[in-house]
Amino acid sequence: MEAIKEDQLLDCTGMLCPMPIVKTKKAMNDLQSGQVLKMIATDAGSPPDIAAWSRQTGNELLSSIEEDGKFVFFLKKA
Repeated sequence: MEAIKEDQLLDCTGMLCPMPIVKTKKAMNDLQSGQVLKMIATDAGSPPDIAAWSRQTGNELLSSIEEDGKFVFFLKKA
């Protein structure tokens, strides 16, 4: 599997809901269409929250994985 190259990194480690979504929305607003945001979170609610947010906004969730107790998301701006 080819690694996804992000244009911006957002570290939401230690933040609780709704802050990872709030910060992700703000970061995505700063990106150009087609650019990729890598977001890292530790809140266990992040995977379903990010998936739902992606569906609602039309931004593409390219990848969602858990590694070492952290959730890593790659989101492509619509």
